[in-house]
Amino acid sequence: MEDSVVENRILDAKRLATICYALYAISCVIGITAIAAIIIDYLKRDDFAGTWVASHFEWQIKTFWYGLAGAVVSWLLMFVLIGFPLMVAVFVWVIYRIVKGWLALWEDKPVDPTRLL
Repeated sequence: MEDSVVENRILDAKRLATICYALYAISCVIGITAIAAIIIDYLKRDDFAGTWVASHFEWQIKTFWYGLAGAVVSWLLMFVLIGFPLMVAVFVWVIYRIVKGWLALWEDKPVDPTRLL
């Protein structure tokens, strides 16, 4: 591929990953936007496979599913009161992942989607 084509592909991937990070950030207040972000992540991750930006789509997908699992477990544990601090911890972890990923994207760096932190 030509350099300009590859460069445009990377720019498109970065724009889309940025939109998804924004949707995830907004979902901390309005939860439904995470649904739009996860759909975009799944629909577009193969389009950008082989680029460093692809790691961000995988990072976002894992953040969504682990965050959802943590929220469900927290909710189930609410009746024994441990669910409340666990929910706060999950919320903080999701925010951390959004910020860490977004900063790496801003700096044109990949993230390691296999890491939890």
